[in-house]
Amino acid sequence: MNIFEKPGAQEARIRYLDADYQVLSPGSFVRCAVTGRAIPLDELKYWNVARQEAYVDIEASLKRELEFMTR
Repeated sequence: MNIFEKPGAQEARIRYLDADYQVLSPGSFVRCAVTGRAIPLDELKYWNVARQEAYVDIEASLKRELEFMTR
């Protein structure tokens, strides 16, 4: 069990902005839109403003971009 699976750990609701984000509902993490992994807010570096999605790393971000390019 990691710290994001403990009772009381809450997923934050975030509004993703250009080069920043706004916390709409407090929590300690968000979920990657590709992998579903928990991302601690202090480690959040990758997101898409238009889709309002967070990504755990650059590989997940690229995978999502490629998915949308092939549609």
